[in-house]
Amino acid sequence: MTPSPPEVTELLNQWAGGDQTAGEKVLPLVYAELRRIAKRSMKRRGPSPTLQTTAVVHEAYLRLIGNRGREWESRTHFFGVAAKAMRQILVDYARSSTAAKRGGQQSALTLDDALVISDERMPELIALDDALTALADLHPRQAQVVELRFFGGWNVEETAETLKVSPETVARDWRTAKAWLYRQLERRGGDKPGHIA
Repeated sequence: MTPSPPEVTELLNQWAGGDQTAGEKVLPLVYAELRRIAKRSMKRRGPSPTLQTTAVVHEAYLRLIGNRGREWESRTHFFGVAAKAMRQILVDYARSSTAAKRGGQQSALTLDDALVISDERMPELIALDDALTALADLHPRQAQVVELRFFGGWNVEETAETLKVSPETVARDWRTAKAWLYRQLERRGGDKPGHIA
């Protein structure tokens, strides 16, 4: 029998408190969703010879288990933090890859999934992250909406549930944030972020 969302939240909190048995129970329950978030987030970037879905999921998992003592409000809160972790992983990868092209060494992650981040789009991802960070300083909730929808691949209803606002508020924040991000990226001379729709 599959545990209910409140039971999953309880297992997540027990795991965050150091209960390894709870971690063993909850990981299979959340792993498939973590992969779905990673695939949605990475699908927008195009093929990559070095970064794979499994690598992103594993890195996000390591970051999430590093949150010992953290209280999870719900499973959607957990997945919201996971989406943020995946955004940072993708941006960190893009920054290091871009630096490697300027003379550093590039190390390939070699795990088992489809290739999904194109080298040509990495500067675009970095520019989007910079603009999103600036948006977070001005309008934190709008930045969260973009993070959950664009990087997490969540729909309006899932985003509304996580942020505890109405779907109408999410839709309005989404439209406003996209317009603001497009203007920022055009000012910086960069391309608009692909597939923010």
